[in-house]
Amino acid sequence: MEYAVAADGDVIDMVSGTPDWEAPEALRAGLKRYADGDSGTFQYPPSEGLLGLQEAIAERRGVDIERVVITNGAGEANYLGMATALKRFSGDEMVMADPVYPYYHKRTEMLDGSPRFVESDSDGTLDPDAVRSVVGDETAAIVINSPNNPTGGVYGRETKRELVELAEKYDALLLSDEVYDRFVYADGAFETALSFDSEHVAVTNSFSKSMAITGFRVGYGVFPPDLVDAIRTRHMLVNVTSSRPTQRAVLDALEETPEAYYEQNPVMLEERARTFCAALDRAGAEYTRPQGGFYVMARFDGYPGTLENTERLIDEAGVAGMPGNAFGETRTDWLRFALVTPRVTEAADRLAAYFS
Repeated sequence: MEYAVAADGDVIDMVSGTPDWEAPEALRAGLKRYADGDSGTFQYPPSEGLLGLQEAIAERRGVDIERVVITNGAGEANYLGMATALKRFSGDEMVMADPVYPYYHKRTEMLDGSPRFVESDSDGTLDPDAVRSVVGDETAAIVINSPNNPTGGVYGRETKRELVELAEKYDALLLSDEVYDRFVYADGAFETALSFDSEHVAVTNSFSKSMAITGFRVGYGVFPPDLVDAIRTRHMLVNVTSSRPTQRAVLDALEETPEAYYEQNPVMLEERARTFCAALDRAGAEYTRPQGGFYVMARFDGYPGTLENTERLIDEAGVAGMPGNAFGETRTDWLRFALVTPRVTEAADRLAAYFS
């Protein structure tokens, strides 16, 4: 991203998953009301989160409020789940798909765990049989992300059911990151892991993407009852609590934002994906057509997905993507492009012209 900013000429940013649409109007209004309110509300909120926000999440997710912990984005919720799984369960391995969002395996290493990779299918989804071949007594957690970053794959009900069963069989945690659950293109393709009544399931999420507020850092986790006390303690010792004004504004937006706000964005992103993939066809690229989320992975013949080639693409085509080798070992020849820019058509045309 720094290289793209410093580059000569016009560069279209397709690096980061930062939404380019407006946040809900109710959220802005909520912030203004908060700023004009009693200064007593500027102090610490409860460590586990504002009660009203916990209640709203618990109601929407159909879970007991005691299982909900408000965190500093989904990133902290994932950290809490992974760290507690390594402490609670006997194994030290975290099983995850490859390609993978880099924070999962880097966080595993930071926690002195061992990442264990399972190659994704060509459509970006995860085969439970492939997971079954690597899980065992050494598995502390199976970490999944659907819709997936970087592939755009969406894991359906049957896939998650089998993964839940594997977590139960080997006394591990299924940690399901569902931060892109509002961005699914096909009806019925997505299933939350909370659909399964299991004490081996944790789900993490945030409002960063769905409300276009990545800077607010309001996320949450729904954790198994026997882990939630340890989760809360770790959250308190690491962060004390999370931001009160952003939690309050998110709660206002949850209560007042019509469903139409959320429905329009996946329609827009699917259209962007079609436009972008059509350009990849013209360029003769291999790619994974996303089923949800923000991203497209593509491979151009003779153009490996290295940082050097990413910078070259910035300089020579004016398009900034992510190197595939940042996401693991199986797609090092690929590049990842984020669709959260209104200039998708222009970027697609540039790539088609450059590689054709």
